[in-house]
Amino acid sequence: EIYNSPLSEYACLGFEYGYAVAAPDALVLWEAQFGDFVNGAQIVIDQYIVAAEDKWGQQNGLVLLLPHGYEGQGPEHSSARIERFLTLAAEDNTQIVNATTAANYFHLLRRQVHSLRHTPLIVFTPKQGLRMKQTRSRVDELTHGSFQEVLDDPGDIDPQTVTRIVFCSGKVAWDAIAARDERQESAAIVRVEQLYPLPTEQMLSILKKYPNARELRWLQEEPENMGPWNFIERHTWRIKEQGYDLQHVARVESGSPATGSKAIHDQELADLMERTFG
Repeated sequence: EIYNSPLSEYACLGFEYGYAVAAPDALVLWEAQFGDFVNGAQIVIDQYIVAAEDKWGQQNGLVLLLPHGYEGQGPEHSSARIERFLTLAAEDNTQIVNATTAANYFHLLRRQVHSLRHTPLIVFTPKQGLRMKQTRSRVDELTHGSFQEVLDDPGDIDPQTVTRIVFCSGKVAWDAIAARDERQESAAIVRVEQLYPLPTEQMLSILKKYPNARELRWLQEEPENMGPWNFIERHTWRIKEQGYDLQHVARVESGSPATGSKAIHDQELADLMERTFG
């Protein structure tokens, strides 16, 4: 049954957390109208969702669906604050995911249901992606397979010709693939679907597929002081010791998650693509 709830994230998320505790076998999902609005429930997140197992041994499988993506809609409708959740992540206390295909999202929820150890699942869900053909999946991709923590480039490219690998997460991957194809660049776009726990082994295996790629880029939509970059660098900086050139591409540091101007947003996106492939 579906009920409309009052626009009080604090009250609603607290209720859903309690429901998930009382009904551990149920798939309980709470969705913010926009991911930004989860701010109003931060106390529930800090005190219960990420800390309850450590404090009281209380497991919980609550799913948070937080619409996230930079589409020029302004600072209150762009960012679900990925960086905050990554700061709170430790001891496998949560799962932080940004799925980019229908099949991967389906298998993610399926994994959550069948998981023996219930941990909260934070999903940065798409907005524009709901209408994009690139996110669609064939029926057999839903009836077979499992959740993929890392997705390799979906294009038909020769691995031997790739000189640069662009790692990213979420909607910006589709922007990067479109820009790569338009420019005919020798780059592979790799999507990190699960940010925590970070699938480092899968990421390293991707590198072996492209033996001539020594340039690595982390691309994100968020400003440099937000988004996953600081978390990614902290866990991958040693890759430089293997001879890789690891750099990042992000919007300039900002106190606001996004600009309020669609024209400036478009300029920023064009700049991101230019710095990624230029």
